[in-house]
Amino acid sequence: MVPRYTRQEIDHIWSDENKYQIWLEVELLACEAQAELGLIPQEDIKIMREKAQINVNRILEIEEKTKHDVIAFLTCVEEFVGEPSRFIHLGMTSSDVLDTAFAVQIKQAGEIILNDLKKFAEVLARKAKEFKYTVCIGRSHGIHAEPTTFGLKLALWYDECIRNIKRLESAIDEVAVGKINGAVGTFEHISPKVEEYVCEKLGLKPAAITTQVIQRDRHANFMNVIALIGSMLEKVAIEIRHLQRTEVLEAEEYFSEGQKGSSAMPHKRNPISSENISGQARILRTNALASIENNALWHERDISHSSVERYIFPDSTAACNYSINRAITLIDKLIVYPENMKKNMDITLGLYNSQKILLHLAKLGLKRQTAYEMVQKSAMRTWKEKVPFLQTLKENEDICKYIKQDELEGLFGYDEIFKSVDYIFERLEIK
Repeated sequence: MVPRYTRQEIDHIWSDENKYQIWLEVELLACEAQAELGLIPQEDIKIMREKAQINVNRILEIEEKTKHDVIAFLTCVEEFVGEPSRFIHLGMTSSDVLDTAFAVQIKQAGEIILNDLKKFAEVLARKAKEFKYTVCIGRSHGIHAEPTTFGLKLALWYDECIRNIKRLESAIDEVAVGKINGAVGTFEHISPKVEEYVCEKLGLKPAAITTQVIQRDRHANFMNVIALIGSMLEKVAIEIRHLQRTEVLEAEEYFSEGQKGSSAMPHKRNPISSENISGQARILRTNALASIENNALWHERDISHSSVERYIFPDSTAACNYSINRAITLIDKLIVYPENMKKNMDITLGLYNSQKILLHLAKLGLKRQTAYEMVQKSAMRTWKEKVPFLQTLKENEDICKYIKQDELEGLFGYDEIFKSVDYIFERLEIK
């Protein structure tokens, strides 16, 4: 994880201290379950709970010799516990500890990101209502199309955010599973009741079946949802980057007192938050691909996935957490310029009304293709000669055979787009 893009709440989850503490809890819970089955004396459980602890530096020191992290961890714990430690890890394999603890860490990180998304949805809904009737030009292929409202742009992002909340809830539920079933998942040396006990105490569910490891399709699904969240944030960021361009300037990132935009040019105000979010999204997509590659392992297990996961899960959850929180601030403090939106709408001299004229001609009985060609003739003249569209329509003899000039004037405007804005907001349940 890069400290620049890592918030403390995520950094803690993937710290060695937290990881080893969860490993220890998995081992102690397994011992408690074994004691309930009469396999470990209860007095030894009490000693374990009193004495068991971890020392990260000591574990790393032992691992230098053993070249095995779980054995190093167990050796360190044994040094604190003493003689009762003979019961720790009884009938278990390393992945029982690793995968179960990993599920806890993913759940911890996922729940933080889930809370972030809910905050982002709240900000989007509030801003959507604020700009519900703020008219701006809609663009397709980057070219002016027809009017929309800035509130509808925000409402669109809100809707996707709600879908991502549901996706993440489902992905957390799917990945939050543990396994305490031995070397190849058969429970040969340990009772399923141990697994049930450990998982319940940790807030997990037992995986229905595993090999030596929990199957990585669960993890890939989680990582792909994280990547989808990143793509949503990038969608927002790209729109703001376009709208902040000097020649557009319909919206702009907040520029704080004392902030600098360029080491060379004092006038610069750059969309750095949006650009940063776009960059983070690339990391999330790349890591999602790596998580899919992890699903196909040899037989009952190999460790080709392990080194990959040590990178991608901390990095992706950190980047996602960072990006959402940056996006929350971005939208919350976004500067919007309605006057520039209106000015930009006028650039095409009324061409955004072209479909209204087309449909009116069709209602009068003309074939749609015929009407299209008639309107396009005037529209292309406006493009080339910079003559207002209303004027080129009035000077189009074919159109004037069907529509009176005062009728043409009445067809211009954008008030009609408002008639369904409330309906859309009601469907989204933005109140």
